[in-house]
Amino acid sequence: MENRLLLSLLALVATGVCGSDQPNVLLIIVDDLRPVLGCYGDSLAITPNIDALAHDATVFTRAYAQQALCGPSRTSFLTSRRPDTTRLYDVHSYWRKHAGNFTSLPHWSETPYHPPTQAHKQDPVCLGPDGSLHTNIYCPVQVEEQPGGSLPDIETTRYSVSWLKKWAGGTAVRREAPAQPFFLAVGYHKPHIPLKFPKQFLDLYPISSVPLAPNRWLPKGLPPVAWNPWNDLRWREDIAALNVSFPYGPLPDFYARYIRQGYYAATSYTDSLIGELLTTVDHLFPDTIIAFIGDHGWALGEHQEWSKFSNFEVSTRVPFIIRNWRRTHNDTAAHGISQHPQKQDVNLYHPKSAKSSARKPVEYSGLVELVDLFPTLVDLAGLPTLPQCPRDSKSGQSLHRGNES
Repeated sequence: MENRLLLSLLALVATGVCGSDQPNVLLIIVDDLRPVLGCYGDSLAITPNIDALAHDATVFTRAYAQQALCGPSRTSFLTSRRPDTTRLYDVHSYWRKHAGNFTSLPHWSETPYHPPTQAHKQDPVCLGPDGSLHTNIYCPVQVEEQPGGSLPDIETTRYSVSWLKKWAGGTAVRREAPAQPFFLAVGYHKPHIPLKFPKQFLDLYPISSVPLAPNRWLPKGLPPVAWNPWNDLRWREDIAALNVSFPYGPLPDFYARYIRQGYYAATSYTDSLIGELLTTVDHLFPDTIIAFIGDHGWALGEHQEWSKFSNFEVSTRVPFIIRNWRRTHNDTAAHGISQHPQKQDVNLYHPKSAKSSARKPVEYSGLVELVDLFPTLVDLAGLPTLPQCPRDSKSGQSLHRGNES
């Protein structure tokens, strides 16, 4: 259901503005990603590539989605309008028909790319203890044994890298800037469930090292309407086999650790692919604004929940990182920040166990929201200011504060 909006996949579009002073824009969106990243202070996470991006960027430490569900969140930040304005609260409605034909951040000039192996996202490909294939939540796999011999995020990354090289003129090193800057949006599926990832990434997180959620019990007196019973997990074969009582029965601790391990491993897997993408962008197009976000958070056993949907902070708080190309190239000395360090790639098939040593990024602790993304990118790209929305539309505000962003 998260793919109802095209930006959960890959979209390519030109900004329509020419000139050497106009930067390229890369937008990276990671589905269901909460801030389990080294640059957000998570001591368990091994995410060296995203941490390296944060080194030359601004990290917004108190960033929130408008709704903890893919469709409404994406409709909101792509139009810079809140769900109360779009009236889009589900993942089943096409937003242009249901919410209104608003101007949105992307205007497609090329057909969005859909990775072919995404057609198998719900197939029984998870090897169980019985030696059979199942439809599980916890699903480390051997990539070459998967339908199509790959995984969607691998295909998306390779397509994106190929497109960037083609835009640069098909050469390994950019010789001359293209006449027109690009806007490239790349969407990663994982750690969205099922937690399907190359099994080698489990090596980064031995199960004995994975802690349980610190506040894993159902809050006393919580109104039922404020809690989500995570039905999207219960039908999976591995969860169903646990015979957890509905709606409040907790998962056994041993399986809670497996799901948390799988979420972190899937995040490190995505980080490794983002490293390949960022290496290509920095090599060919250093004059690129890079924005990195999750579309909403995800509960990993906190409050006895597993999923999103609720309004607890773990479901609404997101990573939000912006690297402003002008600061990276012109203002690093003034900010006391050295040049972008060489990335410590986590190899796709042989992940390293070493954590990133990226230096501390510039942090902004003020309250920001994903609805701010659209006007901020417009501002940083030097495009005309967006017109004000009508009074009943609470549009986002730009996060650009001089050299801070």
